Amino acid sequence: METQNKNHTNVNKDEKKRFTGSGKTEKKFNKDGQANNRNRRNSSRPKTNRDKKNSADGNGQSNTNNKIENFVNSLDLKDKVIFINRVTKVVKGGRNFRFAALVVVGDENGHVGIGLGKASEVIEAIRKGKEDAKKNLVVIKRNQNDSVYHEIIGEFGSSKVLIKPAAEGTGVIAGGPVRMIMELAGIRNIRTKSIGSRNKHNVTKAVINGLRNLKTPDDVARLRGKLIGKKS
Repeated sequence: METQNKNHTNVNKDEKKRFTGSGKTEKKFNKDGQANNRNRRNSSRPKTNRDKKNSADGNGQSNTNNKIENFVNSLDLKDKVIFINRVTKVVKGGRNFRFAALVVVGDENGHVGIGLGKASEVIEAIRKGKEDAKKNLVVIKRNQNDSVYHEIIGEFGSSKVLIKPAAEGTGVIAGGPVRMIMELAGIRNIRTKSIGSRNKHNVTKAVINGLRNLKTPDDVARLRGKLIGKKS
């Protein structure tokens, strides 16, 4: 009798597995079914204000990027290579060379930017540097003498660059990468002094930092809540 009961129970278990499947597969099937139903509900639910806002922000960002790209393309940009660094990697089969190009672009009318490009070829590195520089354009505020409005010190890392305004006819008193940036920015009368590290990457970024933080008399008056030409 005991053997018959065991056989009977084994048959019942086999039938259950055949019709319902094992417990694990049934559980997995139930999980997948719930996930599918959840996805179906998400696809059919109406859009909320958050969804509409996210889509609007995405459209606004794309429109802004298109406007910036059109503005950059409308400028007559010129470029100069400040520095090309060659990096050598020794491998089992020999040496691999890669190049990093530091490039400055500007329209000689108040717009300038610097960029860094890296590639296995020099020409490709310069091209990447130009594209990167176009994405980092800075608007330079100049006075009637094609100089800056006030003295300022640009800093980056351990490099500092002193930028001082100059009178008409002074010219560009600068050297190296600073001169390239000033010429492409359209600044024709300026006095500069490099202080600290002479690393070209740091010096160029220090110059851009100083030019970016320049202020006009209108900017200062606006910050102080006053009007130019009126005593208060």
